[in-house]
Amino acid sequence: MQSSTASAAKSAPAAQGMPLIGDKFPQIEVQTTHGKMTLPDAFSGKWFVLFSHPADFTPVCTTEFVAFAKRYDQFKKLDCELIGLSIDQVISHMKWTEWIQQNLDVEIPFPIIADTGKVASMLGMIHPNKASNTVRAVFIIDPKSRSFDNLLSARSRQKYRRNNQGRESSPNR
Repeated sequence: MQSSTASAAKSAPAAQGMPLIGDKFPQIEVQTTHGKMTLPDAFSGKWFVLFSHPADFTPVCTTEFVAFAKRYDQFKKLDCELIGLSIDQVISHMKWTEWIQQNLDVEIPFPIIADTGKVASMLGMIHPNKASNTVRAVFIIDPKSRSFDNLLSARSRQKYRRNNQGRESSPNR
């Protein structure tokens, strides 16, 4: 899996490939399972994680989405939103999330982008040897370009320090 971090911005020119750490995230209008959105504006002032998967209804992709869904509340506590993407249509995403709910008893609470290939192409996520297959990619978008591990650990440490000022030091020190 490739991983990249990009900065949120009001607007940016169309990317010519995968945004690199510190690059401004391009403004993109997308259709999702939660309706139309404009990224990154839809998550203005928040962290958000955009992750892609090759196709709905596959075992690995389902496992990944279920893992994110089970941690959704943890991300929300960190003021971080989640959004998925694949080159499948909204109706496929909706049927897939219904299947996950019915068979695995897990609700997918975050939006999933229905991409025709435009978004994946703009973000450099099309497999170089396969015309329309997306590669797995993770984009963590915030104003300070922190990495994924730093998002969870730094925000958790900040919260711990705020909640425990004047008390014993962290057991992880």
